[in-house]
Amino acid sequence: MTAIALPRKRVLADVIPGGLVRDAALVLGGAAFVGLLAQFAIPLSFTPVPLTLGTFAALLTGASLGSVRGLLSIGLYLAAGMAGVPWFAGHSSGYGFPSFGYIIGFVLAGGLVGWLAQRGADRTPLKTAATMVLGNVVIYAVGLPYLMAATGMDLSTGLAKGVVPFLLGDAIKIAVAAGLLPAAWKVVQRVEKR
Repeated sequence: MTAIALPRKRVLADVIPGGLVRDAALVLGGAAFVGLLAQFAIPLSFTPVPLTLGTFAALLTGASLGSVRGLLSIGLYLAAGMAGVPWFAGHSSGYGFPSFGYIIGFVLAGGLVGWLAQRGADRTPLKTAATMVLGNVVIYAVGLPYLMAATGMDLSTGLAKGVVPFLLGDAIKIAVAAGLLPAAWKVVQRVEKR
């Protein structure tokens, strides 16, 4: 009996059969997922940046959908929120608020982690953690300068109000993703072997 080798799936979304309709549904679903998780927000009195699950959702969406669908999905989240859909943190929308740069960073980070996931960086806990760290760095690299420009903060104040308070939460989100994505791949492998 000859075993037929299945083509290696590039990202988790590729496990779902379909073509263009599937891709459109995944892009819309990813945007809605980010919008939903962004509502889990805790305003912090000492900073204009809320603590949310939006970062986690954006990175997970990018890794699950891949670079193009992830970029389109999170880009749709950004564009729709700018157009008035109230799915930024705290049911807000629009643009120009001090934490808006982090949302712009979501788009770039989603594309990056999607690109890395396409190359297998979401298959093991260690690789997934490294991928999510890189995604977070991108979000901070865009969000922090935007925060500083919008508020007039200097670098040390920006770091104290726009990065440091979120590091522990980001570490927890990275740990969850590092367990979740490789576990999802194990389930996919078991199902495909049947």
